[in-house]
Amino acid sequence: MIEHEFTCPYCLTDVSILIDAGASNQNFIEDCERCCNPIEFDVTIVGNQVVEFNYQPIGQ
Repeated sequence: MIEHEFTCPYCLTDVSILIDAGASNQNFIEDCERCCNPIEFDVTIVGNQVVEFNYQPIGQ
Protein backbone atom coordinates (compact mmCIF):
# COMPACT_ATOMS: atom_id res chain seq x y z
CA MET A 1 0.00 0.00 0.00
CA ILE A 2 1.09 3.54 -0.77
CA GLU A 3 -0.05 6.51 1.31
CA HIS A 4 -0.76 9.61 -0.78
CA GLU A 5 -1.77 13.04 0.53
CA PHE A 6 -4.22 15.40 -1.18
CA THR A 7 -6.57 18.28 -0.37
CA CYS A 8 -10.27 17.43 -0.15
CA PRO A 9 -12.21 19.35 -2.83
CA TYR A 10 -15.13 19.81 -0.41
CA CYS A 11 -13.70 20.78 2.98
CA LEU A 12 -10.19 21.78 1.77
CA THR A 13 -8.57 19.68 4.50
CA ASP A 14 -5.27 17.93 3.83
CA VAL A 15 -5.99 14.21 4.10
CA SER A 16 -4.32 11.01 2.96
CA ILE A 17 -5.48 7.89 1.21
CA LEU A 18 -4.03 4.38 0.96
CA ILE A 19 -3.56 3.17 -2.62
CA ASP A 20 -3.02 -0.45 -3.66
CA ALA A 21 0.46 -0.60 -5.22
CA GLY A 22 -0.36 -3.89 -6.97
CA ALA A 23 -2.63 -2.41 -9.65
CA SER A 24 -1.15 -0.01 -12.21
CA ASN A 25 -4.32 1.83 -13.32
CA GLN A 26 -7.04 2.46 -10.78
CA ASN A 27 -10.36 4.27 -10.69
CA PHE A 28 -12.29 4.27 -7.43
CA ILE A 29 -14.54 6.32 -5.14
CA GLU A 30 -13.70 7.00 -1.50
CA ASP A 31 -15.29 9.29 1.06
CA CYS A 32 -13.21 12.07 2.61
CA GLU A 33 -12.17 10.92 6.08
CA ARG A 34 -12.99 14.36 7.48
CA CYS A 35 -16.26 15.50 5.82
CA CYS A 36 -17.46 12.12 4.43
CA ASN A 37 -18.23 13.46 0.93
CA PRO A 38 -17.49 11.14 -2.04
CA ILE A 39 -14.41 11.72 -4.21
CA GLU A 40 -13.56 9.93 -7.45
CA PHE A 41 -9.89 9.01 -7.93
CA ASP A 42 -7.94 8.10 -11.08
CA VAL A 43 -4.49 6.82 -10.17
CA THR A 44 -1.57 5.37 -12.14
CA ILE A 45 1.15 3.40 -10.33
CA VAL A 46 4.52 2.50 -11.87
CA GLY A 47 7.20 0.70 -9.88
CA ASN A 48 5.41 1.21 -6.55
CA GLN A 49 5.24 4.98 -7.14
CA VAL A 50 2.26 7.20 -7.90
CA VAL A 51 2.97 8.76 -11.31
CA GLU A 52 -0.49 10.20 -11.93
CA PHE A 53 -3.04 11.21 -9.30
CA ASN A 54 -6.29 12.92 -10.30
CA TYR A 55 -9.40 13.37 -8.21
CA GLN A 56 -12.70 15.20 -8.37
CA PRO A 57 -15.83 15.63 -6.28
CA ILE A 58 -18.77 13.44 -7.26
CA GLY A 59 -21.77 15.21 -8.80
CA GLN A 60 -20.14 18.55 -9.45
